[in-house]
Amino acid sequence: MSEKINLVFDESMELGEQWWKGQVVADIHQALRIKELRLPLYKSHSPQLNTRRYFADLLAIISNHFRLCPTARHLAVYLLDLFMDRYDISVQKLHLVALSCLLLASKFEEKEDRVPKLEQLNSLTCLSSMNLVLNKQDLLHMELLLLESFQWNLCLPTAAHFIDYYLSIAVHETDLHDGRPMVYLEKTKLYTEKYSAYFLEVSLQDHGFLNYFPSVVAAACIAASRAVLKLTPLWPVRLHHLTAYAWDALLPCTERLLIAHDNDVKEANKQKREQSVQIGQSTFLSQPVASSQTRIAQQTSPYLHPKHSNLLQYHHQQPLQQNCQSTLPTGQATRYTISACPSNLQANFVTHGPRQANTMSLATNMEVKSCLNIPSNQKYQVNGH
Repeated sequence: MSEKINLVFDESMELGEQWWKGQVVADIHQALRIKELRLPLYKSHSPQLNTRRYFADLLAIISNHFRLCPTARHLAVYLLDLFMDRYDISVQKLHLVALSCLLLASKFEEKEDRVPKLEQLNSLTCLSSMNLVLNKQDLLHMELLLLESFQWNLCLPTAAHFIDYYLSIAVHETDLHDGRPMVYLEKTKLYTEKYSAYFLEVSLQDHGFLNYFPSVVAAACIAASRAVLKLTPLWPVRLHHLTAYAWDALLPCTERLLIAHDNDVKEANKQKREQSVQIGQSTFLSQPVASSQTRIAQQTSPYLHPKHSNLLQYHHQQPLQQNCQSTLPTGQATRYTISACPSNLQANFVTHGPRQANTMSLATNMEVKSCLNIPSNQKYQVNGH
């Protein structure tokens, strides 16, 4: 059985970005779902957890610079999360660990010619500004160390592996927008894709989303996008059938995404007001000039509220060096009314909520152990391996 799963998963990797359009799409999806049940349990034990947001942002920025696919970016951050969870690593060495995770992930997910080269990494401003110079020996040594830690298994599904499959039927002409018939179908699909990508990045920044299965996070990204765009029914039967998740199973994760979205909207509005004040106080401008955010808002779809348009450029509202902690305030509620379960959903599907080892019959009871005969949470020096 495991050999068949690995074969199907390998075929999905060969199909690349279009696996959800192939003839074996159902088998690939099932293989991914079984794979995620066997993912190691994330315990949030890293002593450097407060720096996790910084390194996740750093990997995202470098990935965007080299135009790596989302699956490579998400796998890189997931590898970093697991490794930090197992070892106490000095902050100075975390840069090397993070970049090695990115290289491993890109080698696994991308074509060879798209994998960043050493000289390209060293030329990046974000690294040279820190006087960080990488060398081939250290990178190869760290890549080998990571592979041994993960027992040479990088077939680790992330939310990015599921999102495109769920997006394929995320919007349909029978959907309603704000209670009215759909008018701009293609534009709605476009903005649903953009919002789903935004929410996918939100999930990458907050380690709390590791408490959910990747397929739950991907489905919640679709649900949150439909909520923001006011599409009804919020979770239609077709998505229920495709994902095998009922609405109640997605509600906690969806609310977490929407709360983060509300915070980003508030931050964007705050920055916009500050820019308006600066323009008004300027003595060099004879009349106000529309900001880039305003120009984008003037060109947006009628389905998109102007204050949401700037969020489609979802690359990190906060400066890289700031806000390393989780962005989700405790006890905060979202302004979207999504608590009611749609009445047209059936309840005969198997649903999974947050990741809990004792509730999943197929999940293995995996404790975080050192694969290198190094006790967990002890100081580890790379050069001493």
